[in-house]
Order: sequence, then C-alpha cells, then structure tokens
Amino acid sequence: MIAWLKQLKASFGASFIWLICLIYFTQGFRSFVWTAVSYQLKDRLKLSPSASQFVSSIAFFPWSIKPLYGILSDCIPIKGRKRIPYLVIATVLSLLPWLVLGLNATLRNSTSHLMIFLTVQNLGSAMADVVVDAMIAEAVRFERASFAGDLQTISWLAMALGGICGSLLGGFALTNLQIDTIFLLFSILPAIQLLSCGLVEEHSVDSNNSRSSQVVNGNSIQDEDNSLGKKSDIGNLRRKKSQKNRKQKAVVPSESKIPEKVDSLALSLFHSLKAVAYSLCHAFKQPIILRPMTWFFLAHVTVPNLSTVMFYYQTELLNLDASFLGTVRVVGWFSLMLGTFIYNRYLKTMKLRRILMWAHIGLSILTLLDIVLVSRMNVAFGISDKIMVLCGSALADAVNQFKFMPFLILSGKLCPPGIEGTLFALFMSINNLGSTLGSFMGAGLASILNISSGSFDNLLVGIVIQVLCTFIPIAFLFLIPKEATGISA
Repeated sequence: MIAWLKQLKASFGASFIWLICLIYFTQGFRSFVWTAVSYQLKDRLKLSPSASQFVSSIAFFPWSIKPLYGILSDCIPIKGRKRIPYLVIATVLSLLPWLVLGLNATLRNSTSHLMIFLTVQNLGSAMADVVVDAMIAEAVRFERASFAGDLQTISWLAMALGGICGSLLGGFALTNLQIDTIFLLFSILPAIQLLSCGLVEEHSVDSNNSRSSQVVNGNSIQDEDNSLGKKSDIGNLRRKKSQKNRKQKAVVPSESKIPEKVDSLALSLFHSLKAVAYSLCHAFKQPIILRPMTWFFLAHVTVPNLSTVMFYYQTELLNLDASFLGTVRVVGWFSLMLGTFIYNRYLKTMKLRRILMWAHIGLSILTLLDIVLVSRMNVAFGISDKIMVLCGSALADAVNQFKFMPFLILSGKLCPPGIEGTLFALFMSINNLGSTLGSFMGAGLASILNISSGSFDNLLVGIVIQVLCTFIPIAFLFLIPKEATGISA
C-alpha cells in the first residue's frame, strides 16, 4: 500500500494526490452535515415528510446539470487556465453557505432561505466533482495512462472513508452539539480544500505555444547578436535606429487590433460551444446510447422514493436516535464496498439484463422488510426494530450497487472518443435527474396519502405501491443491449 502511494506521488505529485483525496473525502463526509440538515427540516422547521423531501429534491437539483460545468471549464478558460479557477469558484460556493447558515439563525430557520443556500452548496459540490474528474482524466492522458485505474481506486477509497467517518461522527455530533456548530465544523473541510487549490500548478492553455515561441525568438535574437558583433559601429547604429522606427510604427496597429482580438475570441468560444453541443446531440441520438440511458432514467422515475418518509417514521414512531442511524449509514457504506467487490469478482461476465432484472427483484423483496416493519409483524416474531432497519439498509445498499456498477461500465463503454468526459457527465446527470424526479414522485405520493409527521396510517399503502412500481423497469429491459456484459458491450 505504501509503495503504491509512493508510485502515485512520484507520477502525479503529492499536492495533486492530496487534492484529489481531499475532494473525494469531503464528498463522502457530507453525510456528517446532511444528517443535521434532515433534523433541521424535521425538528426546527416542522416540515411534513413530503415538504421535507421536496426541499431536499430542489437542493440536489444542481447534480442533474453537471455537463454544463464541464462545458464551461472546457470552453471558457479563466486567465488561460481551465481547471483550478473553476475549482476555486466551486469550493467557495461549497464553503460560504455553511458559514452563513452556521452564523445566521434567521436564515437557518427559514425554509426558503435554507433551500436556496443548500442549492448553492450543492452547486459548488457538483461543479467540484466535475472539475476534479476532468483533472484526473487529463493527468492520466498527459502523465501516466497506466495509472488510470489507480487514480479511480484511490478516489473511491477516499470517498468511502469520508462516508464512514461522516456517518459515524454525524450521529455523535447531533447528540452532543448544536446544529449551527455542526455547520461551522463541516466548513473546515471546504476551507482546507480552498487552500489546497493553491498547491497545484496548472499550465496555461497557451503555455506550450508561448514556450515554443520564446525558444524561436531566443534563437533569432541570439543569431542577430552574433551577426551584429561582426558589423561596424555605423551598422549597429543604423540597425538600432531602424528597430526603433519599427517599434514606433507597430504601436498603432496593435491597439487597433484589440477589438478584433476580442471578437475573434468570442467567435472562437461560440464555435467551441457549438461543436461540443453538436457532438453531444449527435452521440446521444444513437440508439446504442439513447436506449440504455432511457432505461436507467425510467428505473428511477417509475419508482417513488420514500426515504424521507421512512426517516420520519424511524425517528418519530420507532424513536431511533441519530447515533444509531449514523451506524446504519456506516453499514451501508461497507455494503457498497462489498457490492462492488462481489460484482467485480463474480458478476461482471453476466449479461446486464439479467443483473438488472435480479437487482430489481431483490429491491422489491427488501422493500417487503419495510412492510414487515411498518405493519409491526417483526414485533410479533420478537425481532427488534433496529435489526430490521440495519439489515434492510445494508442489503438495499449492496443490491443498489449491483445496479449502479453496470450503469458506470455501460456509460464508459458507450462514450465516443473525444467527448468522453462531457458525455459521461451527461449520463451521470440523467441518472441524478431520475433520482430527483423519483424523490418528487415519493413526495407527491406521501402528500396524496396524507402521510405527515405523527400520522403514518397510510404509509403501508405507500410502501405497497413502491413494491409494485419496482417491477415496472423490468418490463423495459429490452432497451439494454442484449449481449452487453460487464466486460463487453
């Protein structure tokens, strides 16, 4: 392990590896503060489950437009650099909302203001995620292509470690600290990330051209000096006078060309954006890309997400404390890692249609555990509520990973060369948009069934509807390429 880290450090630099690990660790550690947000919506603002889920869905919408951030950083350099300036902007957007919410109780206790600040925070986090992915892709392409898998591995490990630490400490913090203190404590990580951005050097877009130009000019100047040494003093005076006249004449044309350069830059930017948009549209119209992405989108939209409603039920009716729910999330992170290992070890040669079918059947069976929990059948058999919640969450996270891994693999294989990063970000945005709409569906279902804080009489009906909806995506599996597997598509 140490030798592997030393190889990465030698290939990419310690500051680059540190920044990558810090950003992904912060992404995972977000569970520390978002647990506090859930309790803020429930206990302080007294929102109903449907209203709370609606606010969360709006706040996470910036994750559904990730390609826009990629296009901006690709086509609009800031002072000649395409990554670090945008990463600084993203980090500031991630940092300021937590500071403001932590210091201002009025804004923190206002639903509309809280939703706005949470949306801005997610905008910064999503932008940072896109930029760091682009930095990894560029580093692998220009430095050491053989380390592509290693950078992805260390990124996932950092995020998993952050998720485990955030889940463990989040429950403890809620028990012992005020919510405003939790917001301020979490802001330390974005602050460190902001400082770390200055440690990584990024070459200007035109740096190569400038360096080559400097070399050419240096050679010409040196040749000129050698020739001048062989001439008389009169020749030197004439040459200097001629150079002085040329410089004076060049002043006016250079100033007059400034508007032309601005127009040329704007035109070049327009053509770049147009080319990227055309490439994305052309690639996405292909059936081999459109059909699988349609299925993954439908798999989220057709199944209402009742996670926020279950959170209210577990904390209000079952009286499960924040520390235990943090432990449940830790088990969920380990389940994600276990699911990834099982998939890579045993399932990657299986047909994707079969994997996705069994994943949805498994999810429907696991949702039955919620029916047992809500109907209180587990009490009749002497099974504690904590065991039911712990097992249900752990198994569901593992099964969801079986579903997510084919999405990652298929998305990577379907990306045409040249626009891999932007198109992959589009795929992830479609997946996130589907999740957001699924949350809206869950909030709407909870509202229709009149499920509210302290009134969970119709929750059992909602879960039954969720189980039935889980089978809908199976009917659309014909959209997935028939012979596609985890190693071939």
